[in-house]
Amino acid sequence: MTTLNRRDLLKAAGAAGAFNLAWPLSAGLSPAQAREAAEVLGADYDPAPFTLGVASGDPQPSSVVLWTRLAPEPLAAEQRLPEIVEVDWVVATDPQLRRVVACGTAPASATLGHSVHVPVAGLRPGTRYWYAFKALGKKSRVGRTKTAPVGPISSVRFAAANCQAFHDGFYAAHRGIARENVDFVVHLGDYIYEHGQEGGVPAEHVRDHEGPEIFTIADYRRRHALYKGDRSLREAHAAHPWFLTWDDHEVANDYSSTGGDAPFMQRRAAAYQAWYENMPHRDAGNSALPDPEIHRVRRWGNLLELTVLDLRSYRSERNLADGTILGAGQKAWLKRGVDRAPDTWHVWANSIMLSQLRGRPGGSYMFTDQWDGYLAERKEVLNHVHSSGMEDFVVITGDWHSAFVDDVRLDFDDTSSPVIGTEFTAHSVTSGAYSPDWNAANGPLMGAANPHLKYFEGNRYGYDVYEVTPKRFSTHMRVIADRRDPASPVTTLTTFHVDRGKAGSYEDPATKNSPAQWRRDS
Repeated sequence: MTTLNRRDLLKAAGAAGAFNLAWPLSAGLSPAQAREAAEVLGADYDPAPFTLGVASGDPQPSSVVLWTRLAPEPLAAEQRLPEIVEVDWVVATDPQLRRVVACGTAPASATLGHSVHVPVAGLRPGTRYWYAFKALGKKSRVGRTKTAPVGPISSVRFAAANCQAFHDGFYAAHRGIARENVDFVVHLGDYIYEHGQEGGVPAEHVRDHEGPEIFTIADYRRRHALYKGDRSLREAHAAHPWFLTWDDHEVANDYSSTGGDAPFMQRRAAAYQAWYENMPHRDAGNSALPDPEIHRVRRWGNLLELTVLDLRSYRSERNLADGTILGAGQKAWLKRGVDRAPDTWHVWANSIMLSQLRGRPGGSYMFTDQWDGYLAERKEVLNHVHSSGMEDFVVITGDWHSAFVDDVRLDFDDTSSPVIGTEFTAHSVTSGAYSPDWNAANGPLMGAANPHLKYFEGNRYGYDVYEVTPKRFSTHMRVIADRRDPASPVTTLTTFHVDRGKAGSYEDPATKNSPAQWRRDS
């Protein structure tokens, strides 16, 4: 078989005007050639049939969900597998899987893309475990997970990632997350992107999508398989349990879920099913086909209450007087949770910016696809938080491809309005931010227009690590040197702290001279 050269293949695809003319799904390539072509274009896989790796998610004190998906030909429209494949799984207290504590067999069906979601029960709280799968005579890699603790604990460390456009860079950030000493990971959305090829590779991008814009269940399965083709993402999944929410690009850019026509609702259903098939998510339903319910509350001992929000599935159109970003049911659920909140740190996993963001003093909102498009509901929810007496409130957010630190105020335009919490918006894993020139010009404008904005930095990519103790919540902004380098080193750009019992954040003196396009105290 002729060896394929990455640069020559990219040039040929670019000259033809579309990557799908050279991509492995094209006619005439054998499965072996298709696999090689995928790797030439920037994908890499575990040995079949566990090509997409393993993962765990939604850890609770006695339970965690284990995931894998059988895909011997990861980018094929259909897998050459029986309708049902029996998959063995095992959980142990050692990496060699000798001290087994649970094991069993689960069916992987074609209906759900030959995915497996095993809700393992009967585990010990606050305990590390290792796990693996076996099917068709082959073994998967070994994954590591951890259950949630109960009662008093002295600390928790966790990471958050968001916005990982495949074409914009390699996942060095996920390589960093895999190596972090954290208890769990929160993904804040835009796990995949739905659009077609970018073109211009390798001049503007290091790799590209495998085909045109996606609409069907087969399309979305291929796109998820492409993204899992980055080994660093598979490593991060195998290293830690994950909590997940989604934003828009898992389905379509800036979508709302009300008022869609039949073709869009079919597309959304396909996207949601493929998302579930490819994620370590604990589904709340009992139907044959999943309708994933994302919002949930999980606790990490007596130290942290994590509230995961779904800001896409129930939202109305934006900029309506009675518009909703949460939906009536989720909003009532959120308020009940606030009323019952224990005395602990309260963290909302929030896919899009909660804080107000004007582009310039006296100007309009920059993006009303975020909470700025749902002003009445934001005011209602924040007033409920304040009137309930809930303290130690932190919001972690994705979407913006840049880092922000905001005071959460009841009235964002009034500097005398009380500060009730802090919002940390994290850098993206790879998805392109504004240019350095734009950031330099607009950072001060945003700072002047938003008196609650304390920090803005948009020239870097990476993830956040949060370190929580009974006395302090610390956010470490971890950044990579170059998203074009899959082994790019990771450093800490800066650190912000929130002290227990005192709303508002402050930058660590040791890092406050790091580069940024806006600091309120500078």
